[in-house]
Amino acid sequence: MTRVPCLTLLLLLCAALAGCAGTRVARDETTAASRMASVADERSLAAAVSVADADGQLTHRERVAAIRKLGDEGRQTLLERQLAALATFGELQLHEGTRGELLVDGPATFAAMFDAIARARRTILLESYIIDDAEVSQALARLLAAKRAEGVLVAVIYDDIGSVTTPDGYFDALRRSGVMVCAFNPVSPLERPGYWDITHRDHRKILVVDDRIAFTGGINISGVYASGSLRFGRGPHFEREVGWRDTQLQLQGPAVEALAVLVRQTWLAQGCEGEVPGFDPDQPAGGGRAGDDVAWVIASSPDDERNRIYAMLLAAIDASLASIHLTMAYFAPGEDMIAALSDAARRGVQVQLILPSRSDFRPVLYAGRSYYQRLLEAGVDIHEFEHAVLHAKTAVIDGVISTVGSSNMDWRSFGGNNEVNVVVLGRDFARQMEAMFQDDLAASRRITPEAWQERPLPERMLELLARLFEPLW
Repeated sequence: MTRVPCLTLLLLLCAALAGCAGTRVARDETTAASRMASVADERSLAAAVSVADADGQLTHRERVAAIRKLGDEGRQTLLERQLAALATFGELQLHEGTRGELLVDGPATFAAMFDAIARARRTILLESYIIDDAEVSQALARLLAAKRAEGVLVAVIYDDIGSVTTPDGYFDALRRSGVMVCAFNPVSPLERPGYWDITHRDHRKILVVDDRIAFTGGINISGVYASGSLRFGRGPHFEREVGWRDTQLQLQGPAVEALAVLVRQTWLAQGCEGEVPGFDPDQPAGGGRAGDDVAWVIASSPDDERNRIYAMLLAAIDASLASIHLTMAYFAPGEDMIAALSDAARRGVQVQLILPSRSDFRPVLYAGRSYYQRLLEAGVDIHEFEHAVLHAKTAVIDGVISTVGSSNMDWRSFGGNNEVNVVVLGRDFARQMEAMFQDDLAASRRITPEAWQERPLPERMLELLARLFEPLW
């Protein structure tokens, strides 16, 4: 999330103070355990969750079989426990027959996205927090204009704060080519009367092509991703070449529909000009079965009574028995999450965090570091990623629950932004996530309790100050 100029940021932060905590989720340890126990077997789980494939909702017997198949990959008990924990919050809509593919860093992500766009025949839906005026964005604009000339419907929605430095001419050129373009909650209340809320931002990154292939994660349409993160590079000569370290997820199959629905809902809710068509009822969801993954698309918004992404993470961490491997760009999660991570470490769970060593917004960096002492004392293993800006938001829990998304662990993500994460269930995909985590771990520096005690006094003061203003970040 590239931060915005100081004046705009001050307006945003001052206005956000009253509303940030509204959707945070408190932990209810006494009732969570009993609720989880009530759905801890295959048949009860099948009754508590909703599972769909390309042909629609599965029957109860088919849901039991799907859960059992996931367990056959290994770690049945861990999977059932995690599913039971997630099911206690309801709204658990699983998409069976999905194929998920990890994309590491900008070049791999843009290559896959541009290839999908080039193959588009019907619709291209793009929702992004940032669309800047870099070379990659210009290449995207040319490609979108070319597809529109072929008769493909193209709709683009961007956040007006996230893209505040992008010249109006960039979007005007898209409109002239026939692309439908819409700014989310414009900075000026006069631009689109009735759709102004400076505190409510759209931090999602979603691309859906022909309702058959989708991309989501942490990667914006931005020049900071023009090169890879060179995770194992050494020496100062890498500094000018290193791109941001981030993760995107490519999806095919039934889960694609859920992401397309989110873009259409945002378009309608914002009163954007032009009609974005719905799914073709004669076509299977997401183009039909594409793989063996089971995915859950979780969206959150400041308008929600409870932040679903935050609730999901808390539930999975509280239910963990083996491991928590968390990579997070902006880490200022507040007391509930710190307590959950600390409690997990104390009960013997391997808790490893990969956090930034540098940031484009240092107050969040120091706010996160203000929790290090408490986490280290609890036995949490903390590493800081070196040689590149870390922007990924991923987690693997108990080797069976994986998540990739746009949501950071900070107050803006939990209470002020539209966000979206995808949870993929099962051991096979988790192995890919674990391999990626280990690669990042090798490119990170471990924070030892001894070294942390020796950090200089100015650093400690910055941590205290950042913690004091944490609800602003």
